[in-house]
Amino acid sequence: MDQADVYEQLTAIFHDVFDDDSLQLKPELPAKDVDGWDSLTHLRLLLSAEKAFRVKFTTAEIGKLENVGDLANLIQLRMERG
Repeated sequence: MDQADVYEQLTAIFHDVFDDDSLQLKPELPAKDVDGWDSLTHLRLLLSAEKAFRVKFTTAEIGKLENVGDLANLIQLRMERG
């Protein structure tokens, strides 16, 4: 799965979690710039991503995420490692 595929699937997840089909994902997009992105939606987002991409994130990895690009890169890394 290439980065474009990851972003396509992530976009669908974001639209579902935030109930906002107008969200446009960019690598530099941080949580503070998305209305409603709080700790609860962050958890829902990560659990949805883990399920959709069939990966698991560690607490340390989650703590280092600063933007959508970091999440997309982590997903790709996890998928490559299995």
